[in-house]
Amino acid sequence: MRLSGKICLITGGAAGIGKAAAEKFIAEGAQVVICDLDEDLGQAVADELGHGTLFYKVNVTDRGEVQAWVDDVIEKFDRVDVLINNAGITRDGLFVKYKDGALVSQMSEQDFDLVVNVNLKGVFNCTQAVTPQMIKQGGGVVLNASSIVGLYGNFGQTNYAATKFGVIGMTKTWSRELGQFNIRVNAVCPGFILTEMVKKMPEKILDGLAAKTPLGRMGLPEDVANLYAWLASDEASYIHGTTISIDGGMVLGT
Repeated sequence: MRLSGKICLITGGAAGIGKAAAEKFIAEGAQVVICDLDEDLGQAVADELGHGTLFYKVNVTDRGEVQAWVDDVIEKFDRVDVLINNAGITRDGLFVKYKDGALVSQMSEQDFDLVVNVNLKGVFNCTQAVTPQMIKQGGGVVLNASSIVGLYGNFGQTNYAATKFGVIGMTKTWSRELGQFNIRVNAVCPGFILTEMVKKMPEKILDGLAAKTPLGRMGLPEDVANLYAWLASDEASYIHGTTISIDGGMVLGT
């Protein structure tokens, strides 16, 4: 029960790594509050998790919605101990695609802006909303979801890579600014994780991804959730401003 009594907020908590993190944090004694855009799924997950888990429909790109969510949580519990910035999307496509000397397609401005708004601005919005309360109460933990794509880049993911590199940059900066208030900020970089969405990919592709990983398997959402729980606990009280890969030893492009 390493997180007993802690108030933990998880964005994108209705599925995948977010849901696994919610389950883990509940098992560790935390009061969990999840948000997501999918209201039906989010409420169903909160009901499934039990233990007083709360769900809010929140668009992390909307500062007003984010602030209203955080304000309501503070009104209910008078504190926020942990924020996991887990919400994220992909809109993959080549930066430019040429064939036979002619431009065939390119990543659209709309897809670039959408991914930046959710994956980067959303992290900014949520962290800025909880920080004043964490300062007031004497500390807290912010955990940001980056990716191994945020370390190495990846083919067809200009927009996604830009945001995940950016999340690491914000993590480093916030660790310098917020450490004086006993607010620990760290980034986690998952590799290929076997979420429900990923499971829908063709088996041949999944086998190929596993084969590229030195441990010979893809990661599970629970693997990342376990890391989040440790980082949120007092056992990691001197871990600050770092970026931790959880990828089975994989390096993209090798």
